[in-house]
Amino acid sequence: MPLIPEEPQIHEKAQGPRATPASGRTAPTPRPVPGPRPAAPPRPGRPGPARPAPPTQRASRDTAAAKPGPSGPAAPAAAPAAPQIQLIPATPDGALDAAEEAVDLLLDSGRTPGDVLVITTGEPHPWAAHELSFGDAAYWAQHEAGDDVFYADATVADRAASRAVVVVALNGGPEAAAATALSVAHSRAGALLIVCGDPQRINSVLGAGV
Repeated sequence: MPLIPEEPQIHEKAQGPRATPASGRTAPTPRPVPGPRPAAPPRPGRPGPARPAPPTQRASRDTAAAKPGPSGPAAPAAAPAAPQIQLIPATPDGALDAAEEAVDLLLDSGRTPGDVLVITTGEPHPWAAHELSFGDAAYWAQHEAGDDVFYADATVADRAASRAVVVVALNGGPEAAAATALSVAHSRAGALLIVCGDPQRINSVLGAGV
């Protein structure tokens, strides 16, 4: 008998998307279309490409640096910090030796020679006397070089520039020399002022305990 042509069978693997989910399966939720992906952060150890600042930001910074801020009362300048003061008891005969020991300790602790100024009130330090033998200009040229400990008498100490540490040796001399040395030393010391001498004399010169 003649065969009735059957409808062509469609295998499951060739079927398109199903309108309805098959029994026992859940239809997948449609995924949203992703937008533009942000740039991936740089990996550790591998710096990402440098991003130049926008011209407007760079211009604004340059303009802010070039133009002063709004006018108004200027803030008062901060007063310089007072140096720390250290007393080393010593007699007039031993004050210079005490100052030398203090300088050695400073250099051993890491201070550079150009950080230290030594002021004497009595006999000048042998180094100062030696340098002055070559003339005043040569002596102050050593000061301007700023690469070594500088020794000055109280009568000329006001010509010396400020240094981080000032050491005063009260090795004699009149009270006026001691007063001058302490005043100059306090104004020239940036961080530390060391005074070698009789504490009672120091207190009498300063008018109060240090």
